This record gives sequence, structure tokens and C-alpha cells, in this order.
Amino acid sequence: MPRSKEFDTDEVLKKAIDLFWDKGYNGCSMQDIVEELGLSRSSIYETFGDKRTLFIEALKKYEREGLDALSSRLDSAPDVWKAFQQILRSNLPGNPDSCALKGCFMVNSAMELATHDPEIASIVKENQVEVERVFLKAVERGQRTGQINNELPPRAIARFLRTSSSGVRVASRSGDDEQTLGDIITVTLAAIAPRPLRH
Repeated sequence: MPRSKEFDTDEVLKKAIDLFWDKGYNGCSMQDIVEELGLSRSSIYETFGDKRTLFIEALKKYEREGLDALSSRLDSAPDVWKAFQQILRSNLPGNPDSCALKGCFMVNSAMELATHDPEIASIVKENQVEVERVFLKAVERGQRTGQINNELPPRAIARFLRTSSSGVRVASRSGDDEQTLGDIITVTLAAIAPRPLRH
């Protein structure tokens, strides 16, 4: 009979996300993985195959959980414009829940690996499509309720917001100060606000 696993795969993937997010794929040695996950090399190989497969599984988990949280947040928001404001401002270094210094795990992975790894590029692209879909649904609701600028096509707004959100994360990790990032967010929110401009 096969030996049953003595660990929670979900918990292992959470640790893997934190490790790869902190050090990047190329910055993690197999020894780093063994020490952080608290598993033997044989257990890691038996369960995930190799370092790259573990990374991909961690990235997919990050994608699923991120999309679920984003969708829930926007679906339950009474004011869509304010919800986008909170989402954008959550990327600021001064926000207690911010991961500004680490950047976004998905964006980091795109910058580090997507240009030469088709499978990871596909995951990144899928995530972009899904984020746009979630944003589009919220924008359309916001336009119907008068909370979002209805003079612009909803899909164009969704794409603009997705790109702006990623851009703020990259700029934050690159060292832009909070005033600079705040200016970017202010202009982004002004562009999607209903007319006349709300403050």
C-alpha cells in the first residue's frame, strides 16, 4: 500500500508561495525549499515532482485565492468606485496590509519568468484575463448605479484599472515614494469617477 502523506499539501503550498514571493524562483535553492517547507527532498519530489512544478502549483493557488478574494470584495461593495479606491490604495507602502516591498507574486513571476517560460506566461495571461473579467463585472454594475464614469466603454475601464493596479505595485517595489504612488492613484480614480468629479 502507498504510504499516506503526513503533511497538509495546502499548508505546504502556502509556505511555498511565501518563499517564492520573497526570494523569487531563481533566488530559491532546493535547500531553501526543504528548510522552509519542513519536508525532506524525497517528500517534495514525490508530491510535486521538482522545484518548477512546486512553483507552478504555488502560483496557481495564489491566482485562485487572489481572484476569489477580489471577486468577493467587489461583488459585496455597496460603492464600486470606493471599492476600486481601496484596492488601489492597498498597494501603498503605508497600508498595514500592503505587500508593496514584495510586489505582487503574479507580477513578479511575469517579470522574472514569463518571457522565457511558456507555461508560466500562460498562467500570467490567464490571470490577467480573469482580473479583467472581475473588474468588468464591477465596472458595469458601477455604471448602472451611477458610481463609475459611463462615458467610457466598460471593458476599456476594466483594462485601464488592471494595468494601473499592476503598475502601482511595480512602481512601489521599484522604490517610488507614497506621494508619487498616491498621484498615480488619484489620476486613475479621477478617470473612472462619474461626472462631475467626486472627491
